[in-house]
Amino acid sequence: MPIRRLVVLAFVVSVSFVAGLVLTGRLRSAEQAEAVPAPATAAGAHPAPAAAAPSPPGPAAVAGPDFTGVAAQTVRAVTNISSLQYVERPNSPYANDPFFQYFFGDDMLGERSRRELSLGSGVIVSPDGYILTNNHVIGQQGRGSQVTVVFGDKREVRAQVVGFDDWTDIALLKVNVSGLPVIPWGDSTKLKVAEWVLAIGNPFQLSQTVTLGIVSALGRANIGAATYEDFIQTDAAINPGNSGGALVNARGELIGINTAIYSQSGGYQGIGFAVPSNLARRVMEDLIRYGQVRRGWLGPMDVIPLTSQLAEQLGVSGEQGAVVARMSRQSAAYEAGIRPGDVIVSFNGTRVTDSGHFLRLLADAPIGSTATVGLERGGRQVDVKVRVEQTENRRRRN
Repeated sequence: MPIRRLVVLAFVVSVSFVAGLVLTGRLRSAEQAEAVPAPATAAGAHPAPAAAAPSPPGPAAVAGPDFTGVAAQTVRAVTNISSLQYVERPNSPYANDPFFQYFFGDDMLGERSRRELSLGSGVIVSPDGYILTNNHVIGQQGRGSQVTVVFGDKREVRAQVVGFDDWTDIALLKVNVSGLPVIPWGDSTKLKVAEWVLAIGNPFQLSQTVTLGIVSALGRANIGAATYEDFIQTDAAINPGNSGGALVNARGELIGINTAIYSQSGGYQGIGFAVPSNLARRVMEDLIRYGQVRRGWLGPMDVIPLTSQLAEQLGVSGEQGAVVARMSRQSAAYEAGIRPGDVIVSFNGTRVTDSGHFLRLLADAPIGSTATVGLERGGRQVDVKVRVEQTENRRRRN
C-alpha cells in the first residue's frame, strides 16, 4: 500500500511538472510575439495589430517651400536706382499764403533751385541694358535728373531715361552695358490668389533683399496710386525702397513691378501692390517704339464713380457706371453726343463697373476704331458711336 501511494504521488508530481513547463512555454511565446515585429501577412490573412503611434515629425517634415534656387537666379537682375534732380522752389516762406500771393504774386521773390534725391529699385529686362522701374523713383519734376544704376557687383552706371508713363507709374531706363542677367517674363494673367511670390528690391537701401508671401488679390483698382490701376496685391513685405523692384513667381518669372504699399506708419503692413508684368511689358514696348504709351482717348473729359446719392439725383437705376462730370466741347465725346451728367454703363458691350474700369477699357481700345458707348440719361438707355483717339501723353528723353 505504501508503495502504491508513492507511485501515485510520483505520477501526480510528474504531471504537474510537465503542465507547468507547457504553460510557461506558452507564456514566453506570447511575450516574444509582442516584442518582435509581426511578419507580413499573406493574402487573405487577417492584418496584424496596428503599430504604436509614430513620433512627431522632425524639422525637415514641416519645412516650407524651398525658393533658394529661385532667389539665387533672380536677385542678380534687380538693381538699386538713385535719382538726383533739381526742383525749383519759391524763395518766400509765405509762398503758400493766399493773402501774400494775392498782393505780391508768385514771382516777387523768385525761385531757388533745390536738390532732391530719390531711391528705389529696378529690374533688368534685357541683356543689353533696358531696366524697368517706377516713375516716382526717377522723379518727374525739375530739370536734368541724374539717374544712377547700382548693380549687384557694386558697379555704378549712369542711366538714360528712355521714357515714362504717368498712368501706370512705370519708367524705362537704358544703360550702355551688355551681357546683363535678366528675369524671364511671366504671364500675369495666369496668376492665382494664394500663389507664392517673392518681392526683390532694396528696402531702406538694403540691397537685394528677398521677401516671401502670397498673391492676396488680383485686379485691385481705385486705390489712388495711379490713373490706370490693375494691381496685383501681395502680403510679401514691401517697404520704401522696394518701389520698382521685381515680383517673382515660384518658377522664377517676372510677374510684376512692385509699386506701392498701403501703410499708416510708412512701413510694411502686409498690403503691397505691383503692376502686372503683361501691363509693364506693353508700356515698355511702347516707350521703346514711340517714346510714349499709345492709349485710347475720347478727348478732355472727367469721369467720376457713380454713387447711390448721384444715382438718385440723376434719376438712374443701379450703382454701377461712370458719371461724366465735365468735358470739353471740342472733344470727340461731345461731338458724338455725350454730355455732362450722363452715366456710362457700357463700352463696346462690356458692362462698366466704375470710372476706373471705364478708363482701362477706353485706354485699351484700338486707336482709330469706333467704340459703342452705352449711356443712361434720365432713366433711358442711349447708345452713341464715338471715334477713339490717341491720348495726349507726355514723353521725355535725356
